[in-house]
Amino acid sequence: MGEFEVTGPDALALIQRVTSNDASKLVDGQAQYSAMPYAEGTVVDDLLVYRFNAERFLLVVNAGNITKDFDWIASHNKFDARLNNLSDQTSLLAVQGPKASGILQKLTPIQLENIGYYHFGQGKVVGADAIVSRTGYTGEDGFEIYFPAEHSEQIWNALLEAGTGEGLLPAGLGARNTLRLEAKLLLYGNDMDQNTSLLEAGLGWIVKFDKGDFVGREALLKQKQEGVRRKLVGFEMLGRDIAREHYPAYVNGQEVGQVASGSPSITLKKNIGLVYLPTGHTAVGSAFQVSVRGRMSDAQVVTTPFYKRR
Repeated sequence: MGEFEVTGPDALALIQRVTSNDASKLVDGQAQYSAMPYAEGTVVDDLLVYRFNAERFLLVVNAGNITKDFDWIASHNKFDARLNNLSDQTSLLAVQGPKASGILQKLTPIQLENIGYYHFGQGKVVGADAIVSRTGYTGEDGFEIYFPAEHSEQIWNALLEAGTGEGLLPAGLGARNTLRLEAKLLLYGNDMDQNTSLLEAGLGWIVKFDKGDFVGREALLKQKQEGVRRKLVGFEMLGRDIAREHYPAYVNGQEVGQVASGSPSITLKKNIGLVYLPTGHTAVGSAFQVSVRGRMSDAQVVTTPFYKRR
């Protein structure tokens, strides 16, 4: 991921200007999911906003967007705020799953049971200064650990050792992608980008119109008043075919878009995905087809998230 530190008397004002959610609602030690819209209401990136105090915040952005995001925020910094790119010197490891707390607790004096969802603590992890955040991108309980990059190997090995006998496994982007899709956690570049609006993507809940002016507010408010023409919905395949990203989607024989994300669900034993469909065809149970290597395969809209932990 990319990490940007925002400090100074107007740190909050800058964040409020470039993000859609209301960061003024945060208290010290709390994190927030948000997004940065373009003036048209489409998506620069989604991100996490961490508040340490009134004059210090951390923004966590997608790794592929570090340069673009940093330049975008800097271009709007007309405030008494300092923006610092910490990405190269910061590492992030995520420990996810029902046993995450017990495994990580072996390596830190931070009382993990006292960290609520979307909150964080600061302290030592295997002797390194770290931020431990009860967040993740898997739909499971767990933690994300931020620390100086030079401690990466040390902390990685310590975690694997602490998880011996607990079922802890190293997992990469393929496993993470399946989990985040099951939980309907959107992926920038697939499910939203500069061509999709936050409202079309179903992210209206992180657009706070009453917080004051922000980039994209006018366009998003107009879209909310007029209604969107398409929506991102979850679907499952009715047969054995797998719908992958960019496969064409058809309603009544007419191509209406492309699959945004698609994969077998390891948990549910079904083939699932996300797709933008015309608003009139987005009700649960609505039928459509996906062209899978030239063959029309039946699909239907289903309730999301596909999987939700107890």
